[in-house]
Amino acid sequence: MIKIKKFTFNPVRENTYILFDDTNDCVIIDPGMYDSEEQNEFYRFIMDNRLNPVLLLNTHCHYDHVFGNKFVFDNWVLKPQFHHGELIVLHSIPGYAPQMGLAYELSPEPEVFLAEQGTVSFGSSTLELIFAPGHSPAHLCFYAREDNFLIGGDVLFQNSIGRTDLPGGNHAQLISSIKNNLFILRDDCTVFPGHGPSTTIGFEKQHNPFLT
Repeated sequence: MIKIKKFTFNPVRENTYILFDDTNDCVIIDPGMYDSEEQNEFYRFIMDNRLNPVLLLNTHCHYDHVFGNKFVFDNWVLKPQFHHGELIVLHSIPGYAPQMGLAYELSPEPEVFLAEQGTVSFGSSTLELIFAPGHSPAHLCFYAREDNFLIGGDVLFQNSIGRTDLPGGNHAQLISSIKNNLFILRDDCTVFPGHGPSTTIGFEKQHNPFLT
């Protein structure tokens, strides 16, 4: 059984996730810690629970989801893994972050890129890759089939969807990704998004004003 720890970090309140199982191996997804206080909180949780970080994954590479990539690399020598189509998004951050008044430590680049489908594994657990572009050019979600939850990034939120007015965004593509790639999951599948509270596939099918 996969356990989930959620942190809400940085000025735009991004959700950072640690997934771990009974082997104590863990995967870090979208580390958004921004300042030393947030970095210490994150580090303390891993140390206190004797976790062994083995994977660093990014659903996509907007600044708020990669703030902590360098911190993770510096502490556990993990390079991020994401879809190659997000590399251009990562490379654009130094050009705009200072204009937003944000400090950004350059993220290391992947040695391994993720495909549009397939799996990644840690400990005794497996996550399936679900390609869901629209909010960003090559956004991935991570689906734990046995535990019936989705780490959804900025695709689907409670009663909302990801914004599509950023470079590489495409509203029609996002709606298609949700309806064709996420709504095929079980209605009771829990969605842990990149911002805000969790929801379920079934609830969003019935109540999401962007999708009904």
